[in-house]
Amino acid sequence: MDALNTRFIPDAELVSRVLGIGLLESQEVLKLAGGLAGLSEERQLLQLPRLAAAVELVGRIMRAEMRDRPAIGDEAKAAEMLRVWLRSEAREVFAALFLDSRHRLIAAEKMFYGTIDGSEVHPREVVRQALSHNAAAIIMAHNHPSGVAEASSADRQITRRLQDALALVDVRVIDHFNIAGSSTFSFAARGLL
Repeated sequence: MDALNTRFIPDAELVSRVLGIGLLESQEVLKLAGGLAGLSEERQLLQLPRLAAAVELVGRIMRAEMRDRPAIGDEAKAAEMLRVWLRSEAREVFAALFLDSRHRLIAAEKMFYGTIDGSEVHPREVVRQALSHNAAAIIMAHNHPSGVAEASSADRQITRRLQDALALVDVRVIDHFNIAGSSTFSFAARGLL
């Protein structure tokens, strides 16, 4: 298979090649997952070793590319990366981008998993991870599976608590994004940081 030509083959054929199954079976897999975006979140499908390995490889490549990029100077780029990373989650997930003093990515982590309408975030754990990465700054995000990106009072409260806790150890909060499908709410853009 010519690596340059793989981007032009249909999704079902690519899935067929990755999983080593027939074309009809791969079409059924895609249908079950609700398309390509659903493959990474379909827990039953991730039990297939080849697919789980492919999904993990893509995630590692994405994180490596972020580490090798220059500073995240444009919050819109960070928001887009986080939106792509979190939008297909079926339950609330809190994630963080840990940055160095020049705002280059050190690590990207999904830290807390909740339910369909909430997740419990522990400031102590966020501070611990920031210190373990020797981060100077952080960009936080969590998704809203409900489809409404607007910040709730609980979102505002935890953001303030996180900002206060991180300030004690000299870690600057650059932004906190709420992700809901293709919509994004920025705490910094709304003057809430």
